[in-house]
Order: sequence, then structure tokens, then C-alpha cells
Amino acid sequence: MNLRRDVFQAIADPTRRAILLLVATQSMTAGVIAANFDTARPTVSKHLQILTECELLQQEQNGREIYYHFNAKKMKEVADFIEPFRKMWDDRFNKLEDVMKKYKSKK
Repeated sequence: MNLRRDVFQAIADPTRRAILLLVATQSMTAGVIAANFDTARPTVSKHLQILTECELLQQEQNGREIYYHFNAKKMKEVADFIEPFRKMWDDRFNKLEDVMKKYKSKK
């Protein structure tokens, strides 16, 4: 049975978020990515597998090397999901700011 990984579980891990930030600017091989971390290469490979399974990264073979590319389209889906929550919190903070301004002006 091939279960698809959940994108939110994938980005919950700080190492995987760091990998996404690295690969967002340029494609990299697993070895180059692993060189940025103080963990064993198989551990980084497992993180890459998870990010690839949930489609946040895409693989491209170039000769003997496999390059990992950031999938901005998939990340946009995540951002689109989060956007209503961001707006809700922005509204709440704006209301709190208005209350604080009124409170300051009364003093």
C-alpha cells in the first residue's frame, strides 16, 4: 500500500524546512544538501524522500547525479490554504492595535 505523505507533516520538521530553504534558491544534489547538516547522509536522504513524496521537491536525473528542485506550485497550495488564517490573525491584531491606541490616548 502506497500512502501519500501529508505536506503539513513534512514541513513540520525543522530539518525539512531548512532543506526547502536551501533548494528554493537553486537545485542541488543530495550530497550538497547533506553537506549543510550535521547529520548522517542517510538521514538527509530520508528527509529528501519525504519531501519528494509529498511533492514539495522534484527530482531530475542529470547523468549520474539526481538534482532536487523546489516545487513552488505545491508550496503555493500550502500558502493558499494558510492565507485565510493569516488574514484572520491580521484582523485580530489590527483590532488589538486599535484598542491599544485608544487606551494610550486616554492616559
